[in-house]
Amino acid sequence: MEKVKQHFEEEAQEFDAIIRRLIPYYEQMVEALVLALPFNQSQLIRVIDLGCGTGTIARRIKDVYPQAQITCVDIAEKMLQIAQTKLGDSGVRYQLANFEKYEFDSVYDVAVSSLALHHLVDEDDKIKFYKKVYTCLSLGGVFYNADVILASNSHLQERYMEKWQEYMRLRVPVEEIEQKWIPQHYDEDHPSKLMSQLDWLRDIGFVEVDVVWKYYNFAVYGGCKHTA
Repeated sequence: MEKVKQHFEEEAQEFDAIIRRLIPYYEQMVEALVLALPFNQSQLIRVIDLGCGTGTIARRIKDVYPQAQITCVDIAEKMLQIAQTKLGDSGVRYQLANFEKYEFDSVYDVAVSSLALHHLVDEDDKIKFYKKVYTCLSLGGVFYNADVILASNSHLQERYMEKWQEYMRLRVPVEEIEQKWIPQHYDEDHPSKLMSQLDWLRDIGFVEVDVVWKYYNFAVYGGCKHTA
């Protein structure tokens, strides 16, 4: 996580532009996550954004749910500073922390994350974290994650990587892809199979587990905490 933190601090100012060059149809991904939230737009909902980055997801939630009270958690101080510029201080609090070790100090109606949880190193880390998220949710609360994922077999995974690089080549020099972004992905990212993660969520107790958006190796998925 220390190496990841360093990169995020260094790239904070350019992060939004980098994301749009590297992540296929990022705006669609964000919109799919926000549209999945099952609340009335006039409701006061309590939201936590885990690994909030520059606050893109939180900003979109605030646009749709103006009464939302949002907690933004990120490991990089510069990311939080940019998020604060986007969101302001009305109904938003900012916490500098490693989300993996973060101790939830409230109950939330919504937990979201975007392009962050794949930094958890192994399956046990992810399952443990999903359990923590489940515990912090109110009954009927929801968790949705927008992230990079693995395919269910090696053939599909090869195709996923080909399609991702095809997307990047339209926006990024091939040399930069091959010498920076792909090596960094294999060095720092630890995605898991999407189907396995859906099973973990169900085993933990999430219901109505679903994939609300997917483009090859990127997906938005999650579920609801049971109400009974």
